[in-house]
Amino acid sequence: MLKIAILGATSYIAKDLILSFSEKHEYDLSLFSRKSQVVSKWLECKNIFRQYLVKSYEEFNLCLEFDVIINFVGAGAPARVAKIGSSILDVTYQYDDMVVNYLKVHPECKYVFLSSGAVYNSNFNEPVNENSKSIIPINGIKPKDWYGISKLYAECRHRALESFCIIDVRVFSYFSHNIDILASFFMADIVRAILNKNILCVSPDDMVRDYIGPDDFFQLIEKIIIAKPSNEGVDCYTGNPVSKVDMLVGIQDKFGLNYEFNDSVDAVSPTGLKSIYCSNNKNAHKRYGYEPTMDSLGTVLYELYKVARIK
Repeated sequence: MLKIAILGATSYIAKDLILSFSEKHEYDLSLFSRKSQVVSKWLECKNIFRQYLVKSYEEFNLCLEFDVIINFVGAGAPARVAKIGSSILDVTYQYDDMVVNYLKVHPECKYVFLSSGAVYNSNFNEPVNENSKSIIPINGIKPKDWYGISKLYAECRHRALESFCIIDVRVFSYFSHNIDILASFFMADIVRAILNKNILCVSPDDMVRDYIGPDDFFQLIEKIIIAKPSNEGVDCYTGNPVSKVDMLVGIQDKFGLNYEFNDSVDAVSPTGLKSIYCSNNKNAHKRYGYEPTMDSLGTVLYELYKVARIK
């Protein structure tokens, strides 16, 4: 049985991954967070009665034995990214350094770091690919750049530690039925509009996103866990990205979403506006055999069907 530590167990994506792990018996999880009581209560609410260890970060130490560590710290919702501001640089480094120090004592341990498509820091006018370069406006760094830079620095550090098995998993867009509907981002706005039968006012500016869901994300993580050791970054992707307009039309058709375009609505993102935020880098398939089972629109519709009260 593989012993896996998950750091940042209260994060949106981490919770979905824990649920996926709970359906299998090959994995023994230890869940670390700032608020261990919140994690314990959530496990109880989800009827997960397996004996997972729930601990605070202070209880993480070099004497513990893990086969895999998955670090979700700093992979929060847009509103949280905006709230903590430049502190994301220190937070990301602090917990990444904690794991790196663990690897120095346990070099056989595999480290999966939740990175972001924001590391490319490009103009995002087209999909990135394996030849894309990260662009940093060194004389004009703004608050929107801090998140991507924090992830980029971690990835640079990981490549320098080439003797360790470290895989940086770059998430571009993610959606699941476990979304916090009170959160301040586009998909939460859509869910609220459907549930409350309100009109969703959206910016007329189109955008392209690639929403990976829990099933394909778990597939990728599991394939990385069982693969031979490596040290690299991989991009998340589905069978096909989707434009905002096509997604709205699809959701309207299936769930009766009422929406209207309004010039007064500003498209806002704490990590900067990205008109086309997806990747054509299929290294995850070449290296790990990852095969997405859904495209982006299919993922969104499938997960919406599972949201409470949406039929």
